[in-house]
Amino acid sequence: MALTCGIIGLPMVGKTTFFNLLTRSGIATSAFFSGKTSTNIGHVLIPDERLDYLSAMFKPKKTTPARVEIIDVPGLVQGSSQGKGTGNEFLTSVRDADALAHIVRAFASDDVLHVDGSIDIMRDVATINMELLFSDLQLIETRLSRINSGHKKKLEHPLEEAALLKCQALLEEEKPLKLLELNEEEKEALKHITFLTNKQLLIVVNIDEDQLASGTYPQKEELEHYCHEQAIEVLAVCAKVEEEIEELPPEEQSLFMEELGITQSGIDRMAQALYRQLGLISFLTAGEDEVRAWTIPAGTCARTAAGKIHSDIERGFIRAETVAFDQLKEAGSMAAARDKGYFRLEGKEYIVKDGDIINFRFNV
Repeated sequence: MALTCGIIGLPMVGKTTFFNLLTRSGIATSAFFSGKTSTNIGHVLIPDERLDYLSAMFKPKKTTPARVEIIDVPGLVQGSSQGKGTGNEFLTSVRDADALAHIVRAFASDDVLHVDGSIDIMRDVATINMELLFSDLQLIETRLSRINSGHKKKLEHPLEEAALLKCQALLEEEKPLKLLELNEEEKEALKHITFLTNKQLLIVVNIDEDQLASGTYPQKEELEHYCHEQAIEVLAVCAKVEEEIEELPPEEQSLFMEELGITQSGIDRMAQALYRQLGLISFLTAGEDEVRAWTIPAGTCARTAAGKIHSDIERGFIRAETVAFDQLKEAGSMAAARDKGYFRLEGKEYIVKDGDIINFRFNV
């Protein structure tokens, strides 16, 4: 099952624009403002310079990057957790996501009015945070009510009620559940419940062209301080410039970016940040047929990683012939990397590292 990231935020902040840029979908960006409440789902391909390097080396018939599923939902408004706007339909859509990307607006425009009438990043961040928090509180209250209804408590786990009360106490202090320290038994007691404030979060500030050029925007320091305290990654991306880059022929894109003084597009940075937020890494396979990035959670052992390619390889796993991408690049070729002794034979318990190039030996 693919890991997913939900794009959230107030209406008219650029959520669907970012969704289009990430997934190349072409969804009408005015749809949600005009009352549409459907959810868009697409996939983002994760840019990886290592794949480009290996493709130039092997000249394969096919190059396959890693990808992540993206969910774009209607704009959230104050009171959504109580059913206002698209209400709980929105919250249900993102509750199933593995991570969240919150788009906040720094750009001002007479053509695109802000739902609250003015630009205030910290207010907007607080609005979304409170709606996610209220939704989690509501979920806990509903579950506690069910547990204590009737003559017999309906517990999934003996520690469930006590763990829920711990969560409730923290939320009532207006703090997200990812700050709560639970022991392994308490985590096990709550594993059947999905909380919004426990998800990994990325904040993406949608800036304008002047803010991109100056490298700053209103409340930047305040937001960065807040994100540092909450261990949240924050990116500033100009959706308008990203759209202009996307419309150019590939050979002109790098020249345009050079003129703007940027080395990597904001959308590429955002895609890579989403991948990190989901706790994912890539191992690589390379040959004349295909060069491919395989997505696995950080901390995955070699035998389990082999199963990503095929269950037979996992079942008949013998060894993983491995070389780190940086060592291959330094050597310049597979043959030179072998001569330098960079290749290693690893066993089934080896923890695969990001950028490992692996050839699995197996026998079924």
